[in-house]
Amino acid sequence: MGGIIWIIIVGFIAGIIARLLSPGPNNPSGFILTTVLGIVGAFLATWIGQAIGHYGPDQGAGFITSTIGALIVLFIWNRLVASGVVRDFNR
Repeated sequence: MGGIIWIIIVGFIAGIIARLLSPGPNNPSGFILTTVLGIVGAFLATWIGQAIGHYGPDQGAGFITSTIGALIVLFIWNRLVASGVVRDFNR
């Protein structure tokens, strides 16, 4: 249970950092979407890290890898908006 709470806390901070590093018109905006972005990035980074053996089964991603994961999720989001698969809610 502590691992999931850690992923959420780190994900929240990673989402904020990812939004600061990659501002743009297609970014999901708002506090909740930024938090979800970071949490999904943290889960992605944890999953990839565990798959390649970098993290153990009871370990979560750190700040740097969670931020990288959030940037990957943000990149995928931007590509989906650019291709028209996802509607841009800012317009």
